[in-house]
Amino acid sequence: MRIPRSTNIKLDVNLGGLSMKNPVTTASGTFAAGREYNDFVDVASLGAVTTKGVSLNGWEGNASPRIAETPSGMLNSIGLQNPGVNHLIEHELPWLRAAGATTIVNISGHSFDEYVSVVEALEETDLVDAYEVNISCPNVDAGGMTIGTDPKSVERVVGLCRAATKRPMIVKLTPNVTDISEIARAATAAGADALSLINTLLGMAIDATRRKPQLARYVGGLSGPAVKPVALRMVWEVHKAVDVPLLGMGGICTGIDAIEFILAGASAVAVGTANFTNPTATVDVVDGIIEYCEQQGVEDVNELIGGLQ
Repeated sequence: MRIPRSTNIKLDVNLGGLSMKNPVTTASGTFAAGREYNDFVDVASLGAVTTKGVSLNGWEGNASPRIAETPSGMLNSIGLQNPGVNHLIEHELPWLRAAGATTIVNISGHSFDEYVSVVEALEETDLVDAYEVNISCPNVDAGGMTIGTDPKSVERVVGLCRAATKRPMIVKLTPNVTDISEIARAATAAGADALSLINTLLGMAIDATRRKPQLARYVGGLSGPAVKPVALRMVWEVHKAVDVPLLGMGGICTGIDAIEFILAGASAVAVGTANFTNPTATVDVVDGIIEYCEQQGVEDVNELIGGLQ
């Protein structure tokens, strides 16, 4: 089981009221709730574990096939399959707490009321450190990205969730919009403590031999190194547009990738698709951040936030 190597570099960051021992968490949907990676990574050594998206009741997800490999990335159309919030509360959150992890719960819904109901259910437990409100998934037909592309809808769902909790609330933004800064401003105006970006880009893959789409739902979310330049640009844009901390993600595989996001304005980063090919990717990224800081004479990682020249 891997843990980051020891260092005198100050790595702890504050993400909208959430204290993280280092600036690395997991991207929702790529790490389950941590238990599956327990043989490889000490979840307590990460800045936080972000759970797979949870809804009020269980969702079956989309039909198969729902994953396709692409150049430098992958498409997924999982559809936020999950067993529901009660299962998370009874089985996964107690395990994370016993393991010593800082926990961010990613919440999803088909409606405004469902988002609020999930938060209310989680408010009954003391096992949650922060929420990530997912208004940006391209793989569900109701809720998800539909909510996240309209500033008025964003303000409404974020405002309703804000009224239901005092815990740190991160809002996850979709890149599938014309102006992500407009959506960022709407989320912060409604009470978001931090923003996470980006979620996957809407994409498609075709099997020319069969003349059929590679995904049963035709389209899915593109992630991995292929999206990194877009993600960096959007983090940079949002950092200039709002004053709340940012959680950057999109193709992060190494410590240098993470540093690039921090220089663009992110206070913390999330490792996603890399977990599928390298189960110790999260710890490798922490170690890479440490190595960069030591080589550059940086004593506090916070000095790098938004430090693009």
